[in-house]
Amino acid sequence: MTGRITPAAGRYGGRSAGERQAERRRRFQEAGLDLFGAGPGYRATRITDVCKAAGLSTRQFYEEYRTLEDLLAELHLYVNDIAEQSVLAVLPGLEELAPADRYTRLFRAYAAGATADPRHTRIAFVEIIGVSPRLDRQRLDRRARWIDFLSEQARQAAERGEIPSRDYRVTAAAFIGAINGLMHDWAVGWVDATLDQIIDELLQILLDRLHVSPPPTA
Repeated sequence: MTGRITPAAGRYGGRSAGERQAERRRRFQEAGLDLFGAGPGYRATRITDVCKAAGLSTRQFYEEYRTLEDLLAELHLYVNDIAEQSVLAVLPGLEELAPADRYTRLFRAYAAGATADPRHTRIAFVEIIGVSPRLDRQRLDRRARWIDFLSEQARQAAERGEIPSRDYRVTAAAFIGAINGLMHDWAVGWVDATLDQIIDELLQILLDRLHVSPPPTA
């Protein structure tokens, strides 16, 4: 591929070229998570900082990425995938639950996936904002996936007669916007609240817009 350095093939130290490349990429990703998500942030980080944190050379960096933005883009998709997998893991079998319990479990699964690692939270809701048109498009594409998911869940609930029958796409878009805005403000310290308070507030917004009563507290 033009503009990329091709790593050497063959085995070295008992590992294949593919295994060595995967290990380098993992180290760059971990360094990026630390620097973007827990350290100075993407805008204050240089490629040499990532290489130093990863214990690798700039030559090795350019074997994996063209720019530092490429690493941020990869990490943004990675942290979104973690949240998505958390939701999909609990989705099977929830259809039998009352709508309040179903949406509560789905949203809490999302929140757990998105916030279990504070580095993920900062990358997903803070560091990705306003970097470039390319990353804005990537962020909006992922946002659209969540809107599609929520709209489909609402459509199915309406078909079962659990919630009023209407188009819930605007509701889904507004809710995803509320998540992004509130989580950004909480992550940067503009909102003085615990994570549980943030999750409860967002969940109440969702249930209110779906006209679903919250589940009883234990």
